[in-house]
Amino acid sequence: MSWHLPSLSALRTFEAAARHLSFTRAAEEMHLTQSAVSRHIRALEDFLEVPLFHRIQQRLVLTPAGSAYLADIRQHLEGLQAATLKMLTKEAGGVLNVATLAAFGTKWLIPRLAHFHKLHPNVLLNLVTRSGEAELINEKFDVGIYYGEGNWKGVVSFRISSEDLVLVVAENYRPNGRQIASPHDVSSGTLLQQSKRPNIWREWFAQAGIVGVNPWAGPRFEHFYMVIQAAIAGLGCALLPEILIGDELKSGRLIAPFSARLKTQEAYYLVLTEKAVGIDSCDIFKNWILSELKYDIDN
Repeated sequence: MSWHLPSLSALRTFEAAARHLSFTRAAEEMHLTQSAVSRHIRALEDFLEVPLFHRIQQRLVLTPAGSAYLADIRQHLEGLQAATLKMLTKEAGGVLNVATLAAFGTKWLIPRLAHFHKLHPNVLLNLVTRSGEAELINEKFDVGIYYGEGNWKGVVSFRISSEDLVLVVAENYRPNGRQIASPHDVSSGTLLQQSKRPNIWREWFAQAGIVGVNPWAGPRFEHFYMVIQAAIAGLGCALLPEILIGDELKSGRLIAPFSARLKTQEAYYLVLTEKAVGIDSCDIFKNWILSELKYDIDN
């Protein structure tokens, strides 16, 4: 086959320049001079016979053709990088591509990865956060951490942890100058809201038998880890998954004034594509997560 392609160096330089919208920053990233970046871009434009950039009031902008070309080549450059990394690490056990919910990854998974790497140094994790359910097959992930009822199609799911929501506050949090000592005291405080879980306060107040409170009032945050930080800062009361706040409770940065838990129907799941089932690295990761969660429960 006769290939009609520009040089890989020109494509990589174009991608960097388009990402930064700056020849200077592209030059710094590529360890080139700015004039070398300009030559690469000019050569690519000559090859394609179309301008890729315009300068408008000293700003670099992509032309419509440049934007379209960037979208087309970026995924292939990423594919080339992934294929190369896969070959480079094949003898070491390969790369396991893991998509995780942001809060679970930040607050539970990442703090434990040193232990995983110590036990399994030959399995290299490529960890990516997703705010919802990652499309494992379309996005070429091997493993995902999902939250829900475990009824997703086209994947195999393993329940790894139920979700018990705990009411927590900073130790010095005093709504109206009073310490929170009972569920009724919560109604006088600020309710920290997780924007993707709008009904948890309504469920909590219903379980506590408290009426006359607007359960949707209060500042909203996109991720649970943001709610955690807001609670630590003393901004209000928070309902948080117990699995995410073990370190905060142990250190005293957050306290649970009473033992009541709000149990939900959903849970955290480890999700694999059907092709990934039985692959050694996937099984290693699954078994490690299950053992870590069991250790957390036992301790």
